[in-house]
Amino acid sequence: MARFRGEQYHHGEGERLGILLTNLGTPDAPTPSALRRYLGEFLWDRRVVEIPRPIWWLILHGIILRTRPKRSAAAYASVWSDEGSPLLAHGRRQAKALEAELDQRLPGPVSVALAMRYGQPSIRAGLEELHAAGARRILVLPLYPQYASATTGSTFEKVTEVLRDWRWVPEVRFVHQYHDDPGYIEALAASIREHWAEHGRPRRLLMSFHGIPEAGRDAGDPYFCHCHKTGRLLAEALELGPEEWQVAFQSRFGKAKWIEPYTDQTLTEWGREGLEHVDVVCPGFPADCLETLEEIGEENREYFQAAGGGAYHYIPALNDRADHIRALAALAARHTAGWPEAEQAPDPEAAEASRRRALELGAPD
Repeated sequence: MARFRGEQYHHGEGERLGILLTNLGTPDAPTPSALRRYLGEFLWDRRVVEIPRPIWWLILHGIILRTRPKRSAAAYASVWSDEGSPLLAHGRRQAKALEAELDQRLPGPVSVALAMRYGQPSIRAGLEELHAAGARRILVLPLYPQYASATTGSTFEKVTEVLRDWRWVPEVRFVHQYHDDPGYIEALAASIREHWAEHGRPRRLLMSFHGIPEAGRDAGDPYFCHCHKTGRLLAEALELGPEEWQVAFQSRFGKAKWIEPYTDQTLTEWGREGLEHVDVVCPGFPADCLETLEEIGEENREYFQAAGGGAYHYIPALNDRADHIRALAALAARHTAGWPEAEQAPDPEAAEASRRRALELGAPD
């Protein structure tokens, strides 16, 4: 059996640019068994949990996967729809819209495939989809504006793991981060202005990002700084004063200390201050998911209002807003500059001439 995978190359066949649009992942269903599979894959990633493997295996399989799936399944059920999980539904719409936008923006053919780091559709499935479409050049675009080892770094590791078994490895470029991209910042600002036009301007705006362990930041992960720069640029775009906004971090897990301030504690404190109106936006989440809809939209609302706070609004993620898709398309176009499909339309006559020459030299048809 051949070690390396890959289909036979056919001279003169149409080639296209591939975009692998990735996000974190989702269980297949809001059930304990589906959550057990998903969490088992997610939490075993050494970039997500950096505890030594033997110790972590005992904790993961002896405690966490025995208790957490049932609780998580109930939370997922509260946000599930006929389209499945919100992250998957939004991801599919984002991929479709991005392909249409790039088709208008770039002269050559392009295919966009959605892939999840954990669960389905997998990164392997996404890469194989692009390969089958004839993509010999692939841009990996993780929907993580701020780089973290546990997200962007893990995605890079998985992509290379899959490609190491391919006979013909495609040209690959990788979007490392876009935390200060002007199009991304302006799309965020526009979504907030639109929300304020409908619901009124709050006393304070909380920008909540997913947390990471403090040890990761201290070891050199740039995520903490990326989040704060995004927050500062967004506050400047909205012309907010120092007392009108704050950055905080959500979704901490386990007993280790995570980067602060914590979102739930911040909102509880704001409630105790008696703030009559706050809004929360999650700039690090380009698509709504459990962490935005349930944790921010419901759980943290309860913390704020139970502590004495007033009106509370979660401002939705950018999802497939037109300005968000245009920002992603512009980002992809910059990162694919110089590749044939980004520079010129295909030449069928040249492709056919190449095919004839190859056949004359003995290449298989």
